[in-house]
Amino acid sequence: MKAIFFRESGAGYLLFALGLVSLILASVDALTNLLVPVRQNIGTLMSPAYFIAETPYQLSDQIGRVFASRDSLQKTNDELEQRLAVLAQVSQQVRSLSSENERLRALLGSQERLATEVLISEIVGVVPDPRIHQVVLDKGADAGVFVGQAVIDATGLFGQVIAVENTTSRVLLVSDVAHAVPVEVNRNGVRSIASGTGVFDELTLESVPVSTDIRENDLLVTSALGGRFPRGYPVGSVRSVVIEPGAAFAQVVLQPAAALDRTRYVLLVRELPPQVNLVAGPLDDEAAKADDAIDAQATDSGDGQASEQSDAGSQP
Repeated sequence: MKAIFFRESGAGYLLFALGLVSLILASVDALTNLLVPVRQNIGTLMSPAYFIAETPYQLSDQIGRVFASRDSLQKTNDELEQRLAVLAQVSQQVRSLSSENERLRALLGSQERLATEVLISEIVGVVPDPRIHQVVLDKGADAGVFVGQAVIDATGLFGQVIAVENTTSRVLLVSDVAHAVPVEVNRNGVRSIASGTGVFDELTLESVPVSTDIRENDLLVTSALGGRFPRGYPVGSVRSVVIEPGAAFAQVVLQPAAALDRTRYVLLVRELPPQVNLVAGPLDDEAAKADDAIDAQATDSGDGQASEQSDAGSQP
């Protein structure tokens, strides 16, 4: 039976057109930077959604602090005071070692390390895809955040910034399969590359020869090769070293130093440009005294030689 009312649907044409537009936009975004401002503006418009989604957690946290018992607050205060005392002692040692390190670098003519500054940021969103380890921070271009900036937490390297909007930024964690960072063994300086595995508590070292001097519990830190990550931040410690019979490379598994699935606050690290020291410091004073002593010694030597020559000339 032929339908009396028949209307041809245009859904197929609409779907084809939308697919074609999506393909064109994806190609333009992948090959050029023309859509970067558009993405930033869209991210700025969507940033209130992150803060709205985070509001229940912030409210529950504030309510929990209000109704916290006096004993728990006193216990927390005591723990913080103990940690502060320990950190103060460590800070004194670090200050002394830093001064000694700078003196040794000056004597050896080595380049001085660049100073760094940090920006505290809070995680306000997590990418829901379990295969992608990314988080959203509450700081963006307005706060000076830039793509490629290193991110750390209280215990080690957390990741790096991969996208920046005006008020938010997106961070790729070190555990993501797309992330890799140059590292070195803190014990002996052996260099390698630590890659993510898609698991929060596991990293691997790439192409480690079986003859490499690396052991369990060795600490690996950033090596600063490539110029993206500042040197010396903990990346992880060696959990296991497995050497298969006949294999050319060892299988080295790391335990990440950062609390990737528990950290709430992170630090954005930025290296400061070197500054010219216009004021003479202790090393300059010591160098000036040494130069004066050398000049005085040369003068005394010259005077002595001149007196000897005059005595020899006076003899018949």
